[in-house]
Amino acid sequence: MTPELPQYRFCPMCGAGVDTIHHEGRERQVCPSCGFVIYVNPLPATTLVVLDDRNILLTLRAVEPRTGEWCLPGGFLEWGETPEEGAKRELFEETGLIGERFRYIGVYNSMVTFHALLHGYCVESWSGELACGDDAGAVQWFPLDSMPRLAFDAHERLLADAVRLGGGR
Repeated sequence: MTPELPQYRFCPMCGAGVDTIHHEGRERQVCPSCGFVIYVNPLPATTLVVLDDRNILLTLRAVEPRTGEWCLPGGFLEWGETPEEGAKRELFEETGLIGERFRYIGVYNSMVTFHALLHGYCVESWSGELACGDDAGAVQWFPLDSMPRLAFDAHERLLADAVRLGGGR
């Protein structure tokens, strides 16, 4: 399912009302007053695979979308962050763990509520004590062979790739 393209009512540059017109080969919102084109782009995010032997660390979603379902830790990048900086921050905020070494696995397209591009990392070493925080309702280790289905297909694909590539510690 593709999320619906966000619709804007006003131009962020001059405040005038915007029109939807065919521009540059697709429907776009354009300000008839100043000519500003509103490009709606995917949101960058990070997602982390934390494997310890044959156990995977999952967080229980406490916010929409998919409240009450299990997923990999992660979240949206903040302004000015690199994907790895965002990954370290999100890991600590959601799990209490301090990521020390990361391996980039790849980028994953996720289209649920937003169109997000997930930068997937395997956390190869970490320290700290496990503690639930931020927008996680719980944080828990699961055996890979008996873990719950993940809330997002992109998380399932990332986990499969990380396991195939021999991720974890």
